[in-house]
Amino acid sequence: MFLIYCPYCQELREEPEFHAKGQAHIARPQDPEACSDEEWGDYLFFRDNPRGIHHELWVHAIGCRKFFNITRDTVSYEILETYPMGEQPRITADRVAVDGTGREPGRTTSETSAQQKGVRA
Repeated sequence: MFLIYCPYCQELREEPEFHAKGQAHIARPQDPEACSDEEWGDYLFFRDNPRGIHHELWVHAIGCRKFFNITRDTVSYEILETYPMGEQPRITADRVAVDGTGREPGRTTSETSAQQKGVRA
């Protein structure tokens, strides 16, 4: 079972309190009326399904009921960070590729531990 850090409640809680809602950071087309049927269908139905780092939208359904984002490794299921809506992820696939850990260069063990809990330093 996952333990997920809610950035709004600022608590580490068990996974059954949360619901995954799909890929995060999906940009709505600027002018939907100008989109072709294919472009609109791509926006509505097609999502990335990467092996590795993925940014996901979750809701704390049994807690504060707020939506937030999670950066998760789909290979190991490790949650690398959680962050509120409207913010950008600190961890990206290229940053992880550098050292394979998801840690920023020079990060200490305590910072990494806090990061895995979803605490943003």
